[in-house]
Amino acid sequence: MDLSTKYLGMDLRTPLVVSASPLSEKLDNIRMMEDCGASAVVLYSLFEEQFEKEDRELFHHTTEGTESFAEATSYVPNHDEYRTGPDEYLDLLARAKMAVDIPIIASLNGYSMGGWTNFANMLQEAGADALELNIYYIPTDLNMSGEQVEQNYIDTMQQVREHVHLKTAVKLSPYFSNLAHFAQRLDKAGADGLVLFNRFYQPDIDLEELEVTPNIVLSKSYDMRLPLRWIAMLKGKIKANLAATSGIHTGWDVLKMMMVGADVAMLNSILLKKGLTEIRSIEKTMVEWMKKHEYESVKQMQGSMSAQNVPNPGKFERAQYMKALSKFEI
Repeated sequence: MDLSTKYLGMDLRTPLVVSASPLSEKLDNIRMMEDCGASAVVLYSLFEEQFEKEDRELFHHTTEGTESFAEATSYVPNHDEYRTGPDEYLDLLARAKMAVDIPIIASLNGYSMGGWTNFANMLQEAGADALELNIYYIPTDLNMSGEQVEQNYIDTMQQVREHVHLKTAVKLSPYFSNLAHFAQRLDKAGADGLVLFNRFYQPDIDLEELEVTPNIVLSKSYDMRLPLRWIAMLKGKIKANLAATSGIHTGWDVLKMMMVGADVAMLNSILLKKGLTEIRSIEKTMVEWMKKHEYESVKQMQGSMSAQNVPNPGKFERAQYMKALSKFEI
């Protein structure tokens, strides 16, 4: 059975890729991901502001009081002698490259143009096989238009591409006025892949403490329907690779994503819930189904049920909304 696929210029044994999460913060976990059958790993995201915050805090603690007591400067090391920045991430990336044979994709989350390009260069030098731009941006400026928001994404991607030779994917949210048009813009601007979709974490309110609190909710299988729909509609219309993420929990979920045209399926929540060995179960389900239905390869099914290949592409669009509601009974 041939489960192989291509993604960001890389030949992968299967479409099963571990997406960015805390699971990849430990080298032993990355080794286990390979042992369990992952074809590639996206490292946890490197956040630019995290290191700026660390640097500001270090500067504060190593200089506090020195303006009042000159002799205090002799009791603390020079601020510049401390190592702040993405050293831990870069070290893990380099060690992972030596420890496993599968590709390691670096995930970068910046907010300044200099940060995006500088960190991208560091990741390339550390040995990353490809780069995923996790552009986690929520516009709140009342004067910023949707076109300006889109242009920020494109400018970021193009600037990174100008500074590194790595194949680069852009991880998107679904919150664009015309996602199809924007995907086409990114494609024409040079994106090698699109990862659909980023799940923005929504804050909650603690009614006892009266505080805004983070609320992390792991995906369910039904969350895959949104990326499934959009991958089906984009397949064949853009050149960029399409990576499916969010709600992929079973081998059947992966098969559905392959049929609508995904190049890879990214796993996260299911591994956090059931452990890394679940990768083996997902692959086993895929193989059993493919044998039963006489598929010889993943390539044979990829895109077979995309909007351009099904008899009624309207089923992916608005026409089915009324039919779906009419079938629902209380």
